[in-house]
Amino acid sequence: MRRMVGVVAVAAALAVTGCEGFEQPAGGSPGGPSATGNAPAARPTVQTVATARKQLATLKVAQPRDGGYDRERHFGPAWSVDVDRNGCGARDDILRRDLTKVELRGRCTVVAGVLADPYTGRSVTFAKSQANKVQIDHVVALSAAWERGARDWPQDRRERFANDPLNLLATTSAANQSKSDKGPARWLPREAYRCAYAVQWVRVSVAYGLVVTPPDKASLTTLLARC
Repeated sequence: MRRMVGVVAVAAALAVTGCEGFEQPAGGSPGGPSATGNAPAARPTVQTVATARKQLATLKVAQPRDGGYDRERHFGPAWSVDVDRNGCGARDDILRRDLTKVELRGRCTVVAGVLADPYTGRSVTFAKSQANKVQIDHVVALSAAWERGARDWPQDRRERFANDPLNLLATTSAANQSKSDKGPARWLPREAYRCAYAVQWVRVSVAYGLVVTPPDKASLTTLLARC
């Protein structure tokens, strides 16, 4: 495991919203190593939304500071920090957490499973031979975090951020690439997941002290008001 910083609080439940009842089941097979964090829950509670609204109001509003971002140099090689020290990589931990019908090779490597994609609502069969069909999204993208305050962090904090399950979500490659490094003012998931997405974006920003841009704050405020 690479360098670690002090514990960053990881929120327990991330939720799905809307009148349509989309359930995202938690993944993982019994008997294996525990995955880090918790998969998104079915829907945000009234208290969860109220908390997110209050937290959003506390975030500093500022314009992003562009330029100078390099993924590996500033956030370390992909999935390089074993946050929970279970001996498994962050990508496999999130696949175990977010997929159902998980099959493992050895203790850690996820070789098969089914994803109920929160961003699109699609059901996707995952196989290791076609691993790129399911990707791990940084809800607050690394480049977005860099522009919103991460450039001022020590290296070990940036590397933890890049592997923190609070900010990670399994999704389809198409959704991940469509989202890219956009914030909630420029990209949103399907309507039924937007409340959960807003809650998660706020939680990550609060946990790591990131600023929020004026357009993103306006979008998040609207999304949370509609929960």
